[in-house]
Amino acid sequence: MKPVFPLLLSACILFSTARAQGAKELLQKVKAKYDRVDDYTATGKMKTNVVFIKAPVATIKVYYKKPDKLKIKNESGVSFIPKGSANVNMNNVLGLTDFEAVEGGTEKTGGIQCKVIRIFPLSDAENITRATLYIDESRLLVIRSVISTKENGTYELGMSYKNYAEWGLPDKVELSFNTRDYKLPKGVTIDYDNGTGKEKAGETKSKKGKVEISYTSYIINKGVPDSIFN
Repeated sequence: MKPVFPLLLSACILFSTARAQGAKELLQKVKAKYDRVDDYTATGKMKTNVVFIKAPVATIKVYYKKPDKLKIKNESGVSFIPKGSANVNMNNVLGLTDFEAVEGGTEKTGGIQCKVIRIFPLSDAENITRATLYIDESRLLVIRSVISTKENGTYELGMSYKNYAEWGLPDKVELSFNTRDYKLPKGVTIDYDNGTGKEKAGETKSKKGKVEISYTSYIINKGVPDSIFN
């Protein structure tokens, strides 16, 4: 009679390997869809909701060029997007090459049943330390992502799709982040007073920031000059 434990261990290893392979295969399919976009110019509206910035709803243009060039031009001035999350598309995660991925079951988000994939980069050179993607398997679209970084903490992207779903481009992006984890540019100082009084010394309340971008149109794969990103 063969020992039961080695057989169970082998079965568990095979099961885990199959799940990892399944996770990577799904990510490859999603990436293939997003890779159809070489560049785009998008027009939209951006709403900034950050405790230390009072900014009106702004008309913006977003320029993207593969693999990772992205620029947001704000017609009214202030544009607050944390540096680590500047890629408001998914190429900063889907472009990883050295990583492990595991399935995390299914979960409904945005009213859509999604496959949960957890990603763990293996290279110390990556700014991303881990990521969780919520993928609509039927349409191969990332509906939500939670991404942890070395420099700017953890941020979350929620995406809804309509007119440009076939390109993997969202009609709306909601970016949430913790302002305490955000490193401000040199020379910029902020007051964390939220209008109810100054924080006491040592107080470590979380301050959530939120940026919403609603896109009205995209011009896809028509070329974007490198000078735009200077």
